[in-house]
Amino acid sequence: MLELIQIDPFDGSAVNLWWDIYASAERADRGAATAVWTRNESQHELQQATETIDRRAYLARIDGEIVAGGRLALPLRDNTRVATLGVHVAPDLRRQGIGTAVLTALEAEARSAGRDVLKASASWPWSAGDDGAGVPGREFARRHGYALALGDVQSRLRLPVSAAHLAALSAEASAHSGEFTLRSWIGSVPQQVVSGWAELDAAVDTEAPVGDLEIEQATVDVGEIRRSETLLARQNRRSFGTVACDRTGRVVAFTQLVVSGDDGNAYQWGTLVRREARGHRLGMAVKIANLRTLQEHASGVRAVYTYNAGVNEHMLAINRSLGFAPSEFMAELQKRLA
Repeated sequence: MLELIQIDPFDGSAVNLWWDIYASAERADRGAATAVWTRNESQHELQQATETIDRRAYLARIDGEIVAGGRLALPLRDNTRVATLGVHVAPDLRRQGIGTAVLTALEAEARSAGRDVLKASASWPWSAGDDGAGVPGREFARRHGYALALGDVQSRLRLPVSAAHLAALSAEASAHSGEFTLRSWIGSVPQQVVSGWAELDAAVDTEAPVGDLEIEQATVDVGEIRRSETLLARQNRRSFGTVACDRTGRVVAFTQLVVSGDDGNAYQWGTLVRREARGHRLGMAVKIANLRTLQEHASGVRAVYTYNAGVNEHMLAINRSLGFAPSEFMAELQKRLA
């Protein structure tokens, strides 16, 4: 009989067992070179004390043998009907009903926490096609009632991008955005712009296409921005940020790149332009400024990874102009508990 055990995030041995299964399962489905959260990044996220989300990691054991891992994220302030979960079965132990047993146990945990909207994701290589047919994670989710709520594209930008190419793109964007001021930095968001940054950061998940996902806009919270910055430092990550401000000093656009000190890649986090400021090429302008700062101060970074909804043609077009190429599909999945 399967036993699901919640691990102590300060127990290094348990976290190592959990992470090894997570990483091996992801790489079995997505390729040996796929970018996954590192051991250090994962452990510090699990250890973070926060009032906004309850993160849990589990090991599954049968007859004393560890056979799988699981994870559960329970928002505590916004989207409190939602639980996000993941199932990771060691590749050599699949097709024995272990994944189903772990999923059933995680769904019970979510239900006991008062959640009735379950979310998960599955990723696979671009070459496998957009429907994920035959991909283990996608087929597993399909069999257990998880419907596709939003299809995403992972894209990769190999660095460096030539200065001439960025200059040409910047000149085109500047012709439309000259009335706005750009500001870039490394590390913590400057106090003068953090309130505007927090407003855009809270809105980014609902301003982007959401498909059939049930999602509420997050609460604006400068304190949460600062707590996230503390976590980044513990994870050996470095943040690169750029904002555009109007003539009154109001932040009207933002973008963030986060560099992993463990794997040498950069990851695009939020990018958003306020609705009333759109049409001035500000999305392109802030991305170019941020990329220039990254290349100047982190020249060893090999690539930037980003995710966009497949229907978000505007942002996909900006990324293509910069040189991004599609590398994976990701399905955002959803199931409603009766």
